[in-house]
Amino acid sequence: MPAELILRNFNVITMDGREQAYGLIRNATVAVQDGKITWVGETQEFDKEIPAGDSLNVLEGNGQFLSPGLIDCHTHLVWGGSRADEWEQRLRGVSYEEIARQGGGILSTVAATRDATADQLFQAARTRIESLIGQGVTTLEIKSGYGLNTETELKMLQVATALGDSLPVEIHRTFLGAHAVPREYKGRADQYLDLVCGEMLGAVQGLCESVDVFCEGIGFNLAQTRRVFEAAQAQGLPIKVHAEQLSNLRGAELAASMNALSADHLEYLDESGVAAMAQHGTVAVLLPGAFYFIHETQKPPLELLRQYHVPMAIATDANPGSSPVTSLLLMMNMACTLFRLTPEEALRGVTCHAAQALGIEERVGTIEVGKQADLVVWDIASPAELAYGIGHNPCRTVIKSGQIIE
Repeated sequence: MPAELILRNFNVITMDGREQAYGLIRNATVAVQDGKITWVGETQEFDKEIPAGDSLNVLEGNGQFLSPGLIDCHTHLVWGGSRADEWEQRLRGVSYEEIARQGGGILSTVAATRDATADQLFQAARTRIESLIGQGVTTLEIKSGYGLNTETELKMLQVATALGDSLPVEIHRTFLGAHAVPREYKGRADQYLDLVCGEMLGAVQGLCESVDVFCEGIGFNLAQTRRVFEAAQAQGLPIKVHAEQLSNLRGAELAASMNALSADHLEYLDESGVAAMAQHGTVAVLLPGAFYFIHETQKPPLELLRQYHVPMAIATDANPGSSPVTSLLLMMNMACTLFRLTPEEALRGVTCHAAQALGIEERVGTIEVGKQADLVVWDIASPAELAYGIGHNPCRTVIKSGQIIE
């Protein structure tokens, strides 16, 4: 059996659905060839198949843990400016919604992003992404949505493309032109959506893998959300939704009924929304960083999501206003401490279920033969430590498509 890389004597966290917790195989070996996994199993079984003395590139685990590469399936990593002053306002008692209605919030980032050059956006986002890679992230999503005009939305997606070309990480791009109504269209949301569904969607063809909408009282209503979804699907683009973060407009239920990949946030999701997501295979993406940062108190309906067997993903929601976070490990901890996920649910949320939220579960998210060799070596004593620690980074080696990158 040819192999360009052998990872030997690891405790392998496969996340592949086998009966053992975490899909764990102790004292195991993983073989990699041409960027893909070609063998997974106990080391003693592997040694029977590979003759001693063969010249192989071997990485000895010595009992360390090996997991799939982590996946951050919801980020807004390309932005200009800072919102630290607004954060200070919120600490003085001004609500997130009030700041948005005063022209702050998303619109203040829109102004800064429009003013920033592509290189400025690239360099700032590069630093954020390097932090994520250093903690085991091998795939991530980047949304547009801080342009709200054709020129800047294109600029953001082009920057996201350039980041994927220059960094050893797979980037999925999402068009979020329906993130907010820009100042120049104030009071004319439907006219703005003419631009989103027409000129903008036409311009971003080939620069995005999905389309998202912020369905919320300070965003777009249900009918407007449906309009964007229909325009996206007419162009063959999968859909996603920000929904039920601040209220229940039934955006998740609508998105699920239209076979959305995911519905994200979901603090105010009700049982009918959960049932629709279960019926249509829509992933629930939970964003504990935003919940924490804007001091939300309404929690997502965890027991209903479990009862209906809705896959739950976890993401950073990295953005300047409500989740300035570049640590997916911290999000795992917050998902457990704030939402009461188990550590295994949290790890599934940043591996197999995150892959499902991006529609790439056939390639990544588990350690299985035929999957892409996106792997992370961890210096831990048990898988639960990945969600347990705060501030400590146990990541030792990151492998992307069979190549050691960190």
